[in-house]
Amino acid sequence: MRRVVIVGAASAIAEQYARLEAAAGSALVLAGRSAPRLEAIAVDLRVRGAAAAEVFELDVNDVARHEVLLDAAWAGQGRVDVVLLAHGTLPDNAVCAADPALALREFATNGSSTIALMAAVARRLEAQGNGTLAVISSVAGDRGRASNYLYGSAKAAVTAYASGLRQRLHGTGVNVLTIKPGFVDTPMTREFRKGLLWASPQAVARGIARAIARRRSVAYLPWFWWGIMRVITHIPEPLFRRLRL
Repeated sequence: MRRVVIVGAASAIAEQYARLEAAAGSALVLAGRSAPRLEAIAVDLRVRGAAAAEVFELDVNDVARHEVLLDAAWAGQGRVDVVLLAHGTLPDNAVCAADPALALREFATNGSSTIALMAAVARRLEAQGNGTLAVISSVAGDRGRASNYLYGSAKAAVTAYASGLRQRLHGTGVNVLTIKPGFVDTPMTREFRKGLLWASPQAVARGIARAIARRRSVAYLPWFWWGIMRVITHIPEPLFRRLRL
């Protein structure tokens, strides 16, 4: 029986991924800010076949609680097979530009807290000699853009940290997977106009499951975002700064 920990488990992508694990009979630990919401998800997952679905209330910016969560997660079977870090917010870039304190709080939620969790999880997976640490970053971290550079900078930090961690853990049996979704139709993006480039949370969750199973290093989801971001990252800076992306 596989044991899976999901941080930010109430997010749309994470919930869909949890359903896939439940159907496979996994035991799940669901962490997030809203215990009532997580309890409702846990009930649903048990009906869908999860061997267990435990709930842990966590504010990711309370770094001292990270170890408490991981102690509880490892206590069940003495091991964890997959940890998915899926928490995050989508801050208003203009508002954050006018409020440095808010900007730093949002950066902490989307960047620093994830890095702290990655470090703590990596130590435990390395000690047990196997497992997957999967972290949801974003295509926004590939290049800073005027529309969301605060969010993008936090995700860029996560992506760079994951890359270094993956290299350090090579040969230990631990895989670090960086997940880079593009536009996803979730409650967090409800105000955005949708188009052909948008994906459903279900499709992204299936992509995450495939990437974990194949022990991938990086997964752009959907796949075509790899090509899009290759183009965007190679636009010369004199031209790029005149664009509005």
